[in-house]
Amino acid sequence: MVTRVAVVTESFLPQINGVTNSVVRVLETLKQHEIEAVVIAPTSPSSMHLGFKVQTTAALPLLQFPVAMPGPSITRYLDEFQPDLIHVAAPFMIGAQAIAWGQRNNVPTVAIYQTDVAGYLERYNLAFAKPVLERIVASIHAGATLNLAPTEETAQYLRGIGGGRVKVWGRGVDLDLFTPKNVDDAETQAIRSRIAPDNSKVVGFVGRLAAEKQVHRMAELFGLPNTRFVIVGDGPERERLQEQFAGFPVTFTGALSGLELARTYAAMDVFVHFGTEETFGQTIQEAQASGLAVVAPNVGGPKHLIRHGVSGFLADPTKPNSYRKLVAELLASDGLRRDISTGAVRSVEGRSWAANNAKLLQYYRDALAQTVELRAEQIELA
Repeated sequence: MVTRVAVVTESFLPQINGVTNSVVRVLETLKQHEIEAVVIAPTSPSSMHLGFKVQTTAALPLLQFPVAMPGPSITRYLDEFQPDLIHVAAPFMIGAQAIAWGQRNNVPTVAIYQTDVAGYLERYNLAFAKPVLERIVASIHAGATLNLAPTEETAQYLRGIGGGRVKVWGRGVDLDLFTPKNVDDAETQAIRSRIAPDNSKVVGFVGRLAAEKQVHRMAELFGLPNTRFVIVGDGPERERLQEQFAGFPVTFTGALSGLELARTYAAMDVFVHFGTEETFGQTIQEAQASGLAVVAPNVGGPKHLIRHGVSGFLADPTKPNSYRKLVAELLASDGLRRDISTGAVRSVEGRSWAANNAKLLQYYRDALAQTVELRAEQIELA
């Protein structure tokens, strides 16, 4: 039975991204199941989260991200806490050290593959380093007891580069928070009025404003009749995007969360997502749960979340007019948007975080059982 979990993550609050959001949901599940935990992360606004101690490490900025640095403090934190399982989120620097600690101490490690680090190198003009980094990523994951990838495609990729034992574990979505019921909320209507005071249609994006999200492609939609745009999120690209979009009907809200975020989704007519390096696409799920028609690229995570023409539309990211054509088609037909909305909501039924993380807890038990079995074999051979 798993009773003590060390959560070692390369990203944590106040950073807002898929890794952080997933870790926060995992911690909520551990709390609900009365499992003791400690968080080891590069950043944190507080020494506690949900009653769990947060231990921080040294971090350096790299490619606009705070990258945690391995060191003796990681070993000390794990030695002091003595976990019976280590949950490693998007392992790279400190994640690799945590997996090595688990190997030395016969403690199972469950590594979550969430970030296509090697793929991001191309976005930052460092493609020459991709083969080397893939070997590093494979080596890190090969050391884990069990790896969890968000889709079967990413699982196959990780297996293909030698990433060890891999299972599929997706992401949940808060179906109580993100719901079509928010559309009729008075606050939602007020948000919509601020974005589109002339009662135009609203096309929106939610996510981190970083180069790999390719939000600059929103410009391909400018000029669509009676259409305004809203961009929700913050990040290193925000200033550049605001300069690029100056003079166009675009509202930047900054980062939002909770009910304010849910209402802003509900204030949109169409949701667009441009990133082609996504291993999953959590904001797509949130948009679908909100009843939005989604247009996203037919690559990576999005193609596993959207059934083209049923729960959204998949664009060809290599064709400049692909997004524009699909968004225009949706904006022109209230009936089509309603049909896609119905399909979108149905597509996320059963994907609550409770259901999703119940699978995670079973994976924990599987990893623990595997380690216990290995220990028994080692004792017999001794």
